[in-house]
This record gives sequence, C-alpha cells and structure tokens, in this order.
Amino acid sequence: MVLLCPSISALHKLISICERYAEAHGLRYNSAKSELLVFKTKYKTYKVPPVRLNGTPLKQVPSFKYLGHWVDESLRDDVDMERERRALCVRANMLARSLWMNYSQGAYKALRTQYNNAFRGLMGLPRYCSASGMLAEVEVDSFSAIIRKSIASLIYRVRGSPNSLLQTVAARLDVDSAIMRHWTSVHLAKDVRKMEFLDEKRPFSK
Repeated sequence: MVLLCPSISALHKLISICERYAEAHGLRYNSAKSELLVFKTKYKTYKVPPVRLNGTPLKQVPSFKYLGHWVDESLRDDVDMERERRALCVRANMLARSLWMNYSQGAYKALRTQYNNAFRGLMGLPRYCSASGMLAEVEVDSFSAIIRKSIASLIYRVRGSPNSLLQTVAARLDVDSAIMRHWTSVHLAKDVRKMEFLDEKRPFSK
C-alpha cells in the first residue's frame, strides 16, 4: 500500500484515516515494515518533521521496492534499470551455460521459440518472421548453436583440465559414454535440423 501526498500535513491526514480504519476493523499497520520517501526537487530542500504510524516514527529511505520495481527519491530510473540489467545477466548466463541432457523436444522447442521471440521483440520485427534470417542479419548464434557450443566447450575444457578428477572423467569420454552419446545426438539430431530448415523457409523482413 502506498500513500502519495503533496505535503506532510496531507500525509498526516491520510495516515490518520488509515489508522482509524484499521482500528475499526481489528487491524494494525506494521510500523517496522513501513517507510517514508520524500521526492526531491532540483532547487529546494526540505526538512521533514517526524511522520508517525501508530505512534512510531517512520524510517526515511532514499528508495523502496513496490510491485517488483524500485522507486527512487530523485525520480530517476537508474536503480530499476540496474535491477533489470542484473536479472537479464543472470538469465542470459544460465541459458549460455546450461547443459541439459534429459528433456523432451516440446520443452526444447518452447525455450528455443521464446529465445527467438525475445530477439524479435527487441528488434521490433514481426512475430512470425524468419528467426534464422534475423539472427544471421545481426550475426548472433541461434539457440541450437548456443547449446551445441556449450556442450563442445565443456568437453574441451574437461579434456584440457589439469585437475586429476576431471582427467578421470575425460578418460571415460569415449564413444560409448553417456555424455558423448548425448553430445553426438545434439549435433546430429534430425529434429533440430528439421526445425532449423523449416524456420529458414519463412520470409525475413525488417
């Protein structure tokens, strides 16, 4: 719940209304979890008197999180943009470093489609334009290429590692091992080649 007021006196009135309503309905606001934020202006500074909720002074903060977004006292979006940047970085790293082995083609296709749709949205392209053409235009790997490169990179690093435990694993990376069978299936899967071939048949337009 957020109270927005043009002045401290107006805020006192709204808090008083909330306190009376809560008391009439057997409720009580948690003062420890309530905060006060004063939006700054460029040319004026304000000395804010204590604002109390249930007799407890509210802590004044420079920013707070509301409905998943950060609201800043300077009315700038920098903090919220940083939150989105970090979230995007986490999800992108997880996608680039994921090495799934046991999954259905339906789950793979759904994630691949979402990857393509994200690029279409960022580039302002039609939803059904060719993903292959779109990614080739901006020289970005397709989802299938990312998965194949991740697997190949893992095997390369395991085989080249000086770690004795990883050397033991590398020694078992023969043709009959589960990891190698999966790696081969990803690189040679007919379903993947078929999906990419059909995708290339759709026209690409900016």
